Amino acid sequence: MSLTIEQLSYSVPSMGCGHCVAALASEVEKVAGVSSVDVDLNTKRVAVAGAELDDAAVRAAIDEAGYDVA
Repeated sequence: MSLTIEQLSYSVPSMGCGHCVAALASEVEKVAGVSSVDVDLNTKRVAVAGAELDDAAVRAAIDEAGYDVA
């Protein structure tokens, strides 16, 4: 049985520095099912890939890092 890899993308306009990138990546990679996190400071987007991703859990992790999803 193989799991389908999903990709989710979030706009986080309030991030503005390298610390923001590290904080977001650190929290989001803790979410169950997440296999990779790409935080792009230039586009202010967080891209998440993994199996059986829980959108609410990823949003909660972004919130826990101190940022809002637009």
